[in-house]
Amino acid sequence: MPGTQEDIIDGLLAQHQQIKLLFAQVATAPGEHKQRLFQELTRLLAVHESVEETILHPLAERELVDADAVVPPRIAEERDAKQALNRLYELGVDSAQFDIELAALRDAVTAHAEAEEELEFGQLRQIVEPERLQRMVATMEAAALLSHSRSEGGGRGAPADPFVGQPATVFDRVRDALRDAVQAGAGRHR
Repeated sequence: MPGTQEDIIDGLLAQHQQIKLLFAQVATAPGEHKQRLFQELTRLLAVHESVEETILHPLAERELVDADAVVPPRIAEERDAKQALNRLYELGVDSAQFDIELAALRDAVTAHAEAEEELEFGQLRQIVEPERLQRMVATMEAAALLSHSRSEGGGRGAPADPFVGQPATVFDRVRDALRDAVQAGAGRHR
């Protein structure tokens, strides 16, 4: 639709595609490149799930008539994905088991994304004002920029990347950064 402004759902749908692409790239990459791509996948999943946890799921809980049937299963799937990422991190990209478990996680994440698109995103688009969904894009973009800019530090002697490491820690740091950004934005709009 020409002239239509992107909303948070458009952004999350685009991230679904990026996540699928990263899964494919991690699966076929060698050695150190595979490790970097896995870190990028972890970071993107952390940003994506933090936006959903902080913004989209609470909106769905307030607005959807069948929120109890839609939101809790998505949250449980996200929790399972975080655990699977932690397991992959512990295995390491060189483990023979890594690719098998990566494929299982990819399938679970794909099914999760399809359920969100069908059960949550579509309904929200029908009942939430487009302008409201459009305003939420800024918070999502801030989370992505925040995690990316903090991870592009300098060389030797630069502080360690706060968005690399154990996936549970990466998710916590992204979620905390996003909540700080949301609170700072709310403070400016009072």
